[in-house]
This record gives sequence, structure tokens and C-alpha cells, in this order.
Amino acid sequence: MRRKLPTYLVLTPFAIVLAFPFYWMLVTMFKEDLDLYSADNVPYVYNPLQWTFWESATTKHVTFIFEETNYPTWLLNTFFVGAAVVAITLVFALPAGYALARLAGRWGQSAGIGIFLVYLVPPTLLFLPMSRLIVELGRLPGIDDDRGLQNSLWALILVYPSFTIPFATWLLMGFFKTIPQELEDAALIDGCSRIQALLRIVFPISLPGILTVVIFAFALCVNEFIYAFTMISSSEARTVSTGVPNDLIRGDVFFWQSLMAATFIPSIVLALLYNSFLDRFIKGFTGGAFR
Repeated sequence: MRRKLPTYLVLTPFAIVLAFPFYWMLVTMFKEDLDLYSADNVPYVYNPLQWTFWESATTKHVTFIFEETNYPTWLLNTFFVGAAVVAITLVFALPAGYALARLAGRWGQSAGIGIFLVYLVPPTLLFLPMSRLIVELGRLPGIDDDRGLQNSLWALILVYPSFTIPFATWLLMGFFKTIPQELEDAALIDGCSRIQALLRIVFPISLPGILTVVIFAFALCVNEFIYAFTMISSSEARTVSTGVPNDLIRGDVFFWQSLMAATFIPSIVLALLYNSFLDRFIKGFTGGAFR
């Protein structure tokens, strides 16, 4: 116990800081308006309005986002876009990362760094040309809308891989380098083709890295704001990242309880997802660190 005491002393402040936003959202989303806006009340707890504690808590603000807004649709849109982008990212990043990892000499490492630099380009520089590209797609045969794919989830599905694929390729390249090439050579000697060796040997061993790419790409899609705000204008087609601030902030009126509820739900899902696969996630990030 004494050996672990310094560890607890160091980790406890970090745990409190990291858990505090979730606590704040959880407490605020169930507060009554009088409890929330009264300057005399303690903001970190429920303050009884009358004589009983339960009169200070309510679920009407949570019900509001599900019944009076398009929040369920935003959740479905976010999941659809995230799943599609993750699939596209894996299709391109897996073969690209493997090819760069097996490329002889320094060319593979240099090409991998070059691809990663694409990920570092900020969306604030790219959203204008990307928007123009989406609009130009309206001139293709079979698309009658003058705005092209503007105000469509397909616009986000086409744009988001521009920043998920470069990072995923660089991450998988480092992880594939940790897999001994002798395993593939043995599979080839046993009669496997190159594709069979990848599917039966390399990819199963690379599961932590692949899982890291899936989680990271999906989290990027959930959190992305600039492209979604630029390309989606109708409430029904929005994702959570743009639907919540656009529909729950009206001028100088903030629906604070509903904002906290709408933010807490996807946040806790992502937090549980990260925590469930934490060991594999760390292994995937550090797989190629010392190669």
C-alpha cells in the first residue's frame, strides 16, 4: 500500500480534473431554471427550491432535446457518417500503411512522414476549397441539385477521409513495422498468397493498431465542427457537433441544461469506448515507437 501511495497522490488530482466536466454536465442537465440561475445557490450541487430535495431536479430538459429538437436524428447522422468514414479509412489506410512499412530504405519512412504532414494542415485553410469541390460535384450527371452534395451527409463522408486517412496510414505504418517479416515469409512458403498472408497473419496480429484507427477516426468524425458547419445547413442533416450549438443556442438565449445533456450523451459513450479498449489503444499508439 505504501508503494502505491505516491501513485495515488499523483493520479488523484488528474482524475478529479478529468472527471469534473462529466460531473458538471451530469449535475447541470437535471437542474431547474431557478436553481441554475440563482446567484445564491452553490453551482456544484442541487439546491432545494422548496422543502424537498427532489424539487430541485428535473428530467424535462433531457426530454426536451429528444422530443422538441432533431437530436435523435443528429445522433443517427453522426453514427452513419462515422461508420462510413471509418470503413473508407480502413480500406485505404491498411494497404497504404503496410506498403510503406515494407518499403525498403528510407523512402517508406519519408513518404509516411509526408502523408502525416497532410493531417497537420488545419481545416480552417481547407474548408473553402473543399466546399467549392462539393458544390462542383453538382455538375456531374445524375445530380440535379445546383449545390451538388452541399447540405448532404455524403459531403462529410467524402471530406472527412482527407484527415483520417493520413493519420491512420502513418499510425498503421509504425505498427506494421513491429511485425516480423519472417512470419509473412513462412506463410508464403506454406502456400499462402500475399493477400492470404495479410488476411491470416498480418491483420489479426495488427488488431490493436486497427482498433486504434477505428476509435480515433470515429472520434474525429464526432468532434469535427468546421466542415460540418460549412457544408450542412438544414437541421435534419446536421450531426451532433453542429446541431447542438445551432439549435440550442438562440441568439443570447442558452438552453444550458439541454446543452449539457446533449453534450454528455456522446461524451460518455466515447469515454466508455476509450476505457473499454484502453490497453489495445495504448498498444496501437506505441507499437512502432521504438522500431
